[in-house]
Amino acid sequence: MSETPVFATAAVAAPHILAAKTGQMILAAGGNAVEAMVAMAATIGVVYPHMNGLGGDGFWLVREPRGRIHALDASGPAGTLATIKRYRDKGYDVIPPRGPDAALTVAGAVAGWALALELARALGGQMPLDLLLGDAIRFAREGYPVAITEGRNALLEAQDLFAAPGFAAAFLQEGKLPSAGAERRSLKLADALGQLAHVGLADFYRGDVGREIAADLERMESPILRRDLETYRARVVEPLSLRLKHSTIHHLPPPSQGLASLLISGMLERLGFRHGETPEHHHGLIEASKRAFAIRDSVVTDPREMSQDLAAFLTRDALEREAAHIDTRRAAVSSASSAEGGSVWMGCIDKDGLAVSYAQSACWAFGSGCVLPSTGIHWHNRGMSFSLDPASRNPLEPGRKPFHTLNPGLAVFDDGRVLSYGTMGGEGQPQILAQIFTRYADFGMSLADAVDAPRWLFGRNWGASAPTLKLEDRFDPSLVRDLSRLGHPVEELGRPYADALGHAGMVVKHPRNRRVEATHDPRADGGALGL
Repeated sequence: MSETPVFATAAVAAPHILAAKTGQMILAAGGNAVEAMVAMAATIGVVYPHMNGLGGDGFWLVREPRGRIHALDASGPAGTLATIKRYRDKGYDVIPPRGPDAALTVAGAVAGWALALELARALGGQMPLDLLLGDAIRFAREGYPVAITEGRNALLEAQDLFAAPGFAAAFLQEGKLPSAGAERRSLKLADALGQLAHVGLADFYRGDVGREIAADLERMESPILRRDLETYRARVVEPLSLRLKHSTIHHLPPPSQGLASLLISGMLERLGFRHGETPEHHHGLIEASKRAFAIRDSVVTDPREMSQDLAAFLTRDALEREAAHIDTRRAAVSSASSAEGGSVWMGCIDKDGLAVSYAQSACWAFGSGCVLPSTGIHWHNRGMSFSLDPASRNPLEPGRKPFHTLNPGLAVFDDGRVLSYGTMGGEGQPQILAQIFTRYADFGMSLADAVDAPRWLFGRNWGASAPTLKLEDRFDPSLVRDLSRLGHPVEELGRPYADALGHAGMVVKHPRNRRVEATHDPRADGGALGL
């Protein structure tokens, strides 16, 4: 049994302890949950570069104490020069995951910070920007210890990553990643953050920082132009929601895969399992995930290109039809997508009950690998989810948004509890979220036990032809045998905690005593702190 930390009024959870400390500090100084999250996002963008950074994207869910839900889409579109012809003329059959041609979409995270701070001020926030960015600037300038998970993270296409412009100088020591605990500085990044703190976050796109970013991208022959930065804005969007027997859960709409998380929860409820951690329960989760991903892959794309009403997939009748197709005695054949990804999830609930669930990403570990020399910002590779087939669901086009795995969640229970939860884990995030949510919400596990408990993930390894059911080795051997007998292609990972199965966290505020419980994943470098 793991003990869940309990705090009197407010709490944060983050995959890096320095980010959690930043959030705790802002809350202690009187900041609200949104302000604390912006500060945490800046800090973790510096100290956890393999998972995220200023050159990536973000998605926000915010719940006001009186119940209003805000959803913010801070994902960036493809640059003006990002055409299928350009990539075909360069000899590509698929978009490369590393290097300048992978740095093809605008980074939206900082615009999301700016939009979130507008909301924070509307809710009474008064924290100055230089205080919110202060820790991030200090760590970039004075140094921070390399995280444990950085060294053990799977570096796909590592040779191309190490060869990306600026990567070696920024992140390697003697040609390899440094050991955990080694000190790293980024003076150029500190200067860029200092400029943003002085003149405002819009400078990232339409000021001096934006000019330097655009010039560096042009020199490395990225398809992003300065006008792509200047015209970019993060957007307020309508969240997707689903009513369950005990709660209402909220996720982001496309281009996020939030629909998949809602579908899994909706189907699982209709399967009617009364006991958790049984072979039947896990089989149902796996099969619901397969059906949810099939729907996701058939409809989710840039929201401007969608004609389907997603609410139609979440009606009672639609969910019952999908659940009825699940064979409770045999695994269905599936060509599940690759599950790799590099991102962070963080949660915060303040003393007034303002709740935030936030995800920020570089896509793969270290993103494209490209580090912009004038600002020290490393750029993401989210655009690799585009296809070079013009007839595909997500074809590469200038101005189009790519499919996004980021998937923060919020749940409001009928008894008044408010839960902020999320994980990293690429396309596997809905599976991970379903496991931790059902353990807490349906079967009464504590937050800490729900996050600590062993996990599985159904998907393909990068470059593999067939998906497998990957399991941490803490499952009961009889359960593993039963899943195999049901037809699941079991792959035992031989590790008690596997990074590939997500870095998850949960924060919940209780209405009666106003206390906040919070936990973050033992698979990561973080934790939960509060007041």
